[in-house]
Amino acid sequence: MRTAVTGEASGTGTPAPERTPDTPATRRPYALLRALARPVWRTLPRRALATGAVLGLLLAGIPRMLSAPADGWLCLSVLRAAALAFGLGLAFLLDDPARHTTAAVPARRPMRTGLRMALVAPLAALWWTAALLLVPAQGRPPVGAVTLEAAATAVLALAAATLAVRYTETAEPGIAVSSGLVGTALGAALLLPDRWELFVAVTDPRWDAAHQRWAGILAVAALVVVCRMAEPTQRWRVTSFAHR
Repeated sequence: MRTAVTGEASGTGTPAPERTPDTPATRRPYALLRALARPVWRTLPRRALATGAVLGLLLAGIPRMLSAPADGWLCLSVLRAAALAFGLGLAFLLDDPARHTTAAVPARRPMRTGLRMALVAPLAALWWTAALLLVPAQGRPPVGAVTLEAAATAVLALAAATLAVRYTETAEPGIAVSSGLVGTALGAALLLPDRWELFVAVTDPRWDAAHQRWAGILAVAALVVVCRMAEPTQRWRVTSFAHR
C-alpha cells in the first residue's frame, strides 16, 4: 500500500507539509487585487483627470484649427503643453480624502497606489495616441522623442505626488503638486542654462542631448515612485517655534 511521505519515515516524528503550487497564500494577492479594482476605480479623481485630458486634447488640436500650414515648432509646443496639462491631472491621482482611515487596511499603500497607476496607464496611452493624431502629420515631431518627454512629465507628476503623500499628512496634495509642476516647467524653460536646455527644437543640434536628459528625468522619477510608495514609518509634523 502506497503511503504519503511523512516525518515518521525520515525519523522526525512529524508529518511533512504538503506542497501544492496553488495555495491560498499564493492566490491571496491576486484575489485582493481583483477585490480592490472596482472600489479603487470608483475613488479615482475623475474630474481632475478628465479636465487635464480634455485640456490637453484641445491644445493638441490647435494646429488643425489654423488655416496656415502646420508649423513644426508650434506642433512641438502644443504637444508639450498637452503633456503638461495631462500631468497636472495626474498630480491629483493619489488624492485620498479617506487616507487616514485606510492606512491600516489589509491592502497596503504600495498595492493601492500601484493599482491606481495601473488603472490609469492604459487610458493615458490611449489619450497620448489621440493627442499625437490630432497634430497634422506634416508638422508632427519625432514620435519617440516627444513621447519620452510626455512620459517623463507624467512620471514626474506621480513622483511629486508620491513624495507629498510620503512626507506630509495631507490627504489631497494634488493642488500643491500641480502648482509645483507648473513652476518646475516654467523654471526649466526660462532658467536653465543652454547646456542643460530641455525644451529644444527638432532642428537644434542639442536635440539628442536634451532627450538623454529627459530619459534621466524619467528614470529618476520612476525610481522615486517605486522607493517612496510605502506608508511612512513616522509621521512628519511641522512644529512652530511659538509652541516649543
